Amino acid sequence: MSQFLNDYIKVKKHNFRVGVKKARISKSCYLFLAPYAIIFTMFFVMPVVISIFFSFTYYNILEAPRFIGLRNYISLFLEDDIFLISIKNTFMIAILTGPLGYIGSFLFAWLINELPRWVRSVAVVIFYAPSIAGNCYVIFSVFFRGDSYGHINALLINWGIIDTPILFFTNPQWMLPICMVVILWMSLGAGFLSFVAGLQGVDKSQYEAGYMDGIKNRWQELWYITLPNMKPMLMFGAVMSITQAFGVCDVTMALCGYPSTDYAARTIVTHLFDYGFSRFEMGYACSIATILFLIMILCNKAIQSFLSRVGT
Repeated sequence: MSQFLNDYIKVKKHNFRVGVKKARISKSCYLFLAPYAIIFTMFFVMPVVISIFFSFTYYNILEAPRFIGLRNYISLFLEDDIFLISIKNTFMIAILTGPLGYIGSFLFAWLINELPRWVRSVAVVIFYAPSIAGNCYVIFSVFFRGDSYGHINALLINWGIIDTPILFFTNPQWMLPICMVVILWMSLGAGFLSFVAGLQGVDKSQYEAGYMDGIKNRWQELWYITLPNMKPMLMFGAVMSITQAFGVCDVTMALCGYPSTDYAARTIVTHLFDYGFSRFEMGYACSIATILFLIMILCNKAIQSFLSRVGT
């Protein structure tokens, strides 16, 4: 056992020396990377580390942080019923809108890729427009307005389906489904553009070789040629889809109010916003952010494992 440990230490020391030697040889490359690495560390890595640290403290901005261990996490899961509601709502949104938006983005990109070049350019702009139009989801507040002047209520009344207008954004039965529809409508974002670019980058000669090797239809072509060539784009689209699905906040707050009726449209990010910017309980808010961060990492790992099997 001691011999094995000694050999392991020797190997680690050797690898460390080799790494240091390579770093010295490539020091000019690291020098060029340093500005980005410093900025990335300061504005991305450090905030995450600091947030995790504050999640174990009681911190209200006015007083110095006080270490309280796991009390914030215990309160979240055992005492905070609203947080449990927000987890349920967030997972419902993520499970329904995440995969559907991801698959929809790829299918639209795949279909658009078959169009002539100028038609494809116009179609990409049309499909991508909702994700860059800011708070375009406010349009839906007109469609689902809670009186007879709302377009949906007006149609339902004219068709004789209902007698009185439905309060879509105050009735807990309708709030979350409508928000899901809006989120799904806005899901064609950066992932969609990456899919379009990835499809354009697939070598056409591979399709010819594939048909010579026995590929018989477009679905086999998609599974064995297109998707394996697009794994980086698929991974990027998956990360963007996860981030968007779990980071829902603006849509539910704008359409359903803050707080929403019976917390029916409460999400994890809305809960974080409440404690961080309304109550200024930063320690508690950081614990919420840490849990959300861990959930997103686990989902990312699961999708990465699934994408590694594509085309095999």
